[in-house]
Amino acid sequence: METAPMLAWTLQTEIPVPADVTALLVEGEQAVASFKTFRDSATFTTKRLIVRDAQGITGKKIEIYSLPYSSINMWSTENAGGLLDRDAEVELWTRAGHIKVKLTKGADVRRIDSLLAWAVLQR
Repeated sequence: METAPMLAWTLQTEIPVPADVTALLVEGEQAVASFKTFRDSATFTTKRLIVRDAQGITGKKIEIYSLPYSSINMWSTENAGGLLDRDAEVELWTRAGHIKVKLTKGADVRRIDSLLAWAVLQR
């Protein structure tokens, strides 16, 4: 059964954890890895995935998505497999709905898969 994704994000290259993500963390939570997105960043922490999405022409309006790992029921990863097709994809099935994450050339699908496995399966 095919369901349309509720959200769609694109992860690009891995980047240092943005300094302003620290203000979003709760006691005992640590940032593990961050990726550049189209307009902002996505950060894997020890408790959740935080996606910051700058909006508007100036990018001053920021929407923040917080996805606790405990709400992820299942995920799949798909790499292109070809030399010329560099895009890969991750799909998350969560209590909140279906999320599609596209990965561009700079984001390693196996790294994302490992981060998800570490985050979800350690519970």
